[in-house]
Amino acid sequence: MPAPLDRALTRSRLQRDHAVVTPESHVRASLPGWTRASGVTLISPAMGAGFVQYLALLEAEGAAALPAEGVERFLFVLDGEAHLTTPGGAHRLTAGAYALLPAGAGHRLGAPGPARLLVLERRYQPLPGQAPPAPLVGHETQVEGLPFLGDPDARLQTLIPDAPAYDLAMNLFTFQPGASLPLVEMHVMEHGLLMLAGQGVYRLSDSWYPVQAGDALWMAPFCPQWFAAIGKTPARYLYYKDSNRDPLAGAA
Repeated sequence: MPAPLDRALTRSRLQRDHAVVTPESHVRASLPGWTRASGVTLISPAMGAGFVQYLALLEAEGAAALPAEGVERFLFVLDGEAHLTTPGGAHRLTAGAYALLPAGAGHRLGAPGPARLLVLERRYQPLPGQAPPAPLVGHETQVEGLPFLGDPDARLQTLIPDAPAYDLAMNLFTFQPGASLPLVEMHVMEHGLLMLAGQGVYRLSDSWYPVQAGDALWMAPFCPQWFAAIGKTPARYLYYKDSNRDPLAGAA
């Protein structure tokens, strides 16, 4: 049994423009409207974010509630199997499968056995003259990993088309040991990120954090950020950013 002092240790941190949420500090809670399921909220407006990102932990025969009106949902299967029904048909989602469910798109989501999903929800931002997208379902193995800015040791998989109908991007990034982002980025886009494999070092603002599989990160707009993979195995993460919208849209 861990000593009392060990229980008081965590790598989790919350700052004005970023957060690192690590598994030893996770607290499960009910997911309103879901059945036979619980969740861990990783990122939310309570910390300053413009979206919600959470782990959905489904028991056998667990089922999801629909998002609130005007809210779009992205899900990624981490473990187990989920069954999704959309107006376009029924889908069996295994680990590595993902789906984007636009605001107002009726769907049913459940699990025949225990399953763990990453879910991201945000209010869809319409674009005048642009029809909203249709539901999108895919699997990471169907998406080619391309060298990022010419570096074959840093490969990016774009899960959602870069098109005006979509107001968000979801990408998988894989770094070979020793590979890194080519610059300290600082931009208008907000990020939500989940480490899927390996380990590395993330610079967020003026702080440096060791990160590993299971860690979640939030980066506010214009938070300086940089990553390098360390260790003997590739580092891999799934990340969100807002996209394809005028930064003045919705401003007071």
